[in-house]
Amino acid sequence: MPEDCLPRERLESVGEKALSNQELLAILLRTGSKSVNVMEVASNFLNHFNHLHELKTATLTEMTEIKGIGRIKAIEMRAAIEFGYRIQQSTQIKYGKVSSSYQIAQNLINEMKDFQQEHLVCLYLNTKNEVIRRETIFKGSLNQSVAHPREIFRIAVKYSAARLILAHNHPSGNPTPSQSDIKFTERIKQCGEMMGIDVLDHIIVGDRGYISLREENFFLSE
Repeated sequence: MPEDCLPRERLESVGEKALSNQELLAILLRTGSKSVNVMEVASNFLNHFNHLHELKTATLTEMTEIKGIGRIKAIEMRAAIEFGYRIQQSTQIKYGKVSSSYQIAQNLINEMKDFQQEHLVCLYLNTKNEVIRRETIFKGSLNQSVAHPREIFRIAVKYSAARLILAHNHPSGNPTPSQSDIKFTERIKQCGEMMGIDVLDHIIVGDRGYISLREENFFLSE
């Protein structure tokens, strides 16, 4: 296997957190030069600066003084450093605060009333009940084989959600929950309890009205 590919292969197999600074930098640099391979260039680069913090202010001129770093690589490194800084400074996008099931339902009725298929939507909340993520989990008939808890909670873990709210539409226009709806909700709530993620509600919307399983006490056990 070519030496230039080793850091990339390792990232795929063990993840980026297991890689050294030299390996991560080698991936960004991509290639070495005629006289030194990419790992050596990465080593030269890191040794040129006393600390990673100095890279924030390293100039193009300073970078091109390093063996194996030309103008193009220096420009790419400056761009990568600035992009990393902007990511660090960014905040998580929030989509508003949930105050009631009624509020959510009214928005969903307007959006979903004309859907010809069932859409299962999940709202992911932080501890302040702010919606940090919204995902359409699937389209089709709601049953446990299609709407698997794995996908719902995979996203919850990815975005560090503390709570979630399920919602889906009934194309018939009648929001009355079926036995399948209730069993599915109970299963998701049990999974949430095991994972420490609160399932606050499951809202079913029709063409004019809605039913909140929390409000109707279908699955609450507080």
